[in-house]
Amino acid sequence: MARVKVALPAAYSLTVQIPVRITDLNYGGHLGNDALLSVLHEARVQFLQHVGLREVDPATGLGTIMADVAIEYKGEAFYGDVLHIQLAATELSKYGFDVVYWVKNQAGKEIARAKTGMLLFDYNTRKLRSMDEETAQLLMC
Repeated sequence: MARVKVALPAAYSLTVQIPVRITDLNYGGHLGNDALLSVLHEARVQFLQHVGLREVDPATGLGTIMADVAIEYKGEAFYGDVLHIQLAATELSKYGFDVVYWVKNQAGKEIARAKTGMLLFDYNTRKLRSMDEETAQLLMC
């Protein structure tokens, strides 16, 4: 069976810190896969704010929508851990970009690598929109 491999970029635009909550644990006593996806969502919202974008702008209806996700699990995280998540935009295209996440705990132990494929989306028309030069510049900061 082929395994998912997430390529890490050479540089990151932002590092965020998000604690593992008690509600993030699964029956195995560690960070659940569903909770990690929620943590990545929070990290992505902070990343987009950092570069001057929003997931959805209520005034215009313009935003992003997730097209795909890949997560490569590397280790366990537990209640009380603080996840340090490095983020970067990569693979800019006509309609979107990837966000790459490198997740480690407070001791520097690698927990996961992930990538979400994001498309630029107009929530009013429910259609994709093309990436303009300004958005591309913001993502590459």
